[in-house]
Amino acid sequence: MSDALVVVAPGPVTLLRLANPPLNLVTVELTRQLDASLAAIEADRDVRCVVVTGTGDRAFCAGSDVKEFESLRGRVGEGKLHLEKAVYRRLANLAVPTIAAIQADALGGGLELALSCDLRVADEAARLGLPEVRLGVMPGSGGTQRLPRIVGVARAKEMILTGEIFGAREAMAMGLVNRVSEHGQTVSDATDLAETIATRGPFAVREAKRAIDAAGDMTLDQGLAHELDASERIFSSQDMMEGANAFFEKRPPRFTGE
Repeated sequence: MSDALVVVAPGPVTLLRLANPPLNLVTVELTRQLDASLAAIEADRDVRCVVVTGTGDRAFCAGSDVKEFESLRGRVGEGKLHLEKAVYRRLANLAVPTIAAIQADALGGGLELALSCDLRVADEAARLGLPEVRLGVMPGSGGTQRLPRIVGVARAKEMILTGEIFGAREAMAMGLVNRVSEHGQTVSDATDLAETIATRGPFAVREAKRAIDAAGDMTLDQGLAHELDASERIFSSQDMMEGANAFFEKRPPRFTGE
C-alpha cells in the first residue's frame, strides 16, 4: 500500500490530488508531501496550469485532523499552522494558474487550501465553509486573510464568525466559487478550464496572474505602472511574435513560454 498522501500526474495540465480518504484531512505529513509536490511543479517548465482536487466523494478536504490539536497547545507558531501557512503560500505563489476542483465538501483548512488557488470549480452537492469557531478555534491557514479578499469583508466576517456552511450555488453567488458543476463532473470541468488556459500564451498568462495578485497591495497608479512593465516584457517575448504570426497565418499558435 502506498504511503503517498499527495499524488501528482504531471503534464501541461498537472493534476495534484490529495490522497488521504475518506476526508483528505490536512495532517502534518500531508502538508509536507504537498510542499514537496509543489516544489516539483515549480521546477517543471512544461506545466501550464494546475488542478488541485481530492480523492473520493465525501470531501475535497475536510480540514485539519482534530487529533493533532492537543499537540499544538501553546506552540502553533512553530508547528502545524506555520507549516501550512508556508505551503499554502507556495501554492498561491505558483507562477502558473491553479484551479481547485472541489469535487466534494471543502471545510476549514480544506477551504483555506482552495482559497489559495486562483479559481474554484465546485460540485453542485459540495458544501463549503470555515466552521473553526464551532470547535473554539479560528481559521489559521490564511482564511481570515484570503477570504475577505475574495468575497469582501462583511461576507467573510459572517462566514467566519458564525461558522456557517454554504452550498455550492450560494458560494458561487457570493463570488467564492467561479463555476458549479453537475454532480461527478467537477474534475472534468476544471480540467477543461485548465486546458483552455494552457492553450493561451504562457508568458502572458504568468505575467497577468502576477499583476492581478499584486493589485491588492498597490495604489492604482502603482498597479498601472506594474502592468506597463509587464506589458513591456511581454512585447519583448517570442510568444508575442508567435501569437501575431499565428493570427495572420490563421493557425493555432505554438507558444513556448519565452
